[in-house]
Amino acid sequence: MLSLLRRTLPRVPGASRAMSAVSLLVSPGRCLFDDPLRLRVRGLSPGQDVSLRTALTDEAGHLFTSVGLYRADGGGELDFSRSPALEGGSYTGVEPEGPLWSLEPETPLRRLLKKDVQSPLQLRFSLHQAHHPPGALLAAVAQERGFIGEGVTRVPVREGRVRGSLFLPPGPGPFPGVIEVQGTGGGLLDYKASLLANRGFATLALAYYNYEDLPKDMKELHLEYFEEAVKGPGIGLLGHSKGGDLVLSMASFLKGITATAVVNGSVANVGAVLHYKDNTLLPIGFDIKKLKHPEPGVGDIHDLMHNPLEEANRKSLIPVGKADCKFLFIVAEDDRNWKSDFHAQAACQLLQQEGKEKPEVVYYPKAGHYLEPPYFPLCKASMHRIVGLPVIWGGEPKAHAMAQVDSWQRIQDFLHRHLKNNLDNK
Repeated sequence: MLSLLRRTLPRVPGASRAMSAVSLLVSPGRCLFDDPLRLRVRGLSPGQDVSLRTALTDEAGHLFTSVGLYRADGGGELDFSRSPALEGGSYTGVEPEGPLWSLEPETPLRRLLKKDVQSPLQLRFSLHQAHHPPGALLAAVAQERGFIGEGVTRVPVREGRVRGSLFLPPGPGPFPGVIEVQGTGGGLLDYKASLLANRGFATLALAYYNYEDLPKDMKELHLEYFEEAVKGPGIGLLGHSKGGDLVLSMASFLKGITATAVVNGSVANVGAVLHYKDNTLLPIGFDIKKLKHPEPGVGDIHDLMHNPLEEANRKSLIPVGKADCKFLFIVAEDDRNWKSDFHAQAACQLLQQEGKEKPEVVYYPKAGHYLEPPYFPLCKASMHRIVGLPVIWGGEPKAHAMAQVDSWQRIQDFLHRHLKNNLDNK
């Protein structure tokens, strides 16, 4: 019914007469992507049923949509921070950001990505009469959600071998410095780094393959490349998925690291041979016989990875016990990419065996692998570059959305707390 509802929302000829009496208001008209959403409606009849359609088109032209079903209050108004969405839409209850985090791609297996952070994404809201089916268009409004706030500077980095983007907050500084490393997609994705700069961090989004003159594939990686990017001491690291095991390796082998945040990462080296001086970490093995197919053509790879704590797989185990920094592990309990909870606990075990402090570990029930900044919609399934087929990533939309809001703030608090001391000592 929901997919039918999305398809049948009409563009009604002559709807301007109905629109004239109703106002759909969004504030502000332009904001950062991780800012809260504020929507209000005025001019409805008391108790009137309406449908709110939200649409966003990504950089490749793919459409993402959501639908919320509402009933006006006695004054003919809706305030989405107080008005509950009714059953039958993309979200229910009082969910001010529900129109945003519940967006779903109309093209299957599509993940919302932002590659050009210098241009905003546009959200389009349209309010329609009735629920099933929705009727005439009553009002429409748009909002731009950007990634670079006022005064933030983006600097392309081509220094030595290092390639990436550096984002500097406004003002004279000094600022806490963070290196952000993404997963196996390759290229340069710098939307997280740009958003962090808006929150006061000088952030380097570090590419490591398939970008400019970097290697085109991920068969072998050299930690000396990452070392060249560490302008320590007092550097913070943030890594997700494959980026998670890379920042764990950086913290374990390199100097100058003060704080490391790992989001659904692995304590084993994944996907490529990793070299550092005389050390070599082999990529962890997988048992393809454990691949499941929850639906035709889509895999569940949760149980494939070998146990890196077993002796036969120790050549892939990152020696986290060598690290001399603070750690934060963000764990989605419904991560279907691998067992993120196991990897976080294994890292804790390795650190404590070396007499190190037990890291902070935060668990999020019903959250999936792709924990992004707030209000990015849940990616339920997409192509896995290493596995070579579409896979499910886990998570339930509302729980996943709440996890993104909470974890994003925890990551910032963690980095501010531990990097601030380094700034105070300069």
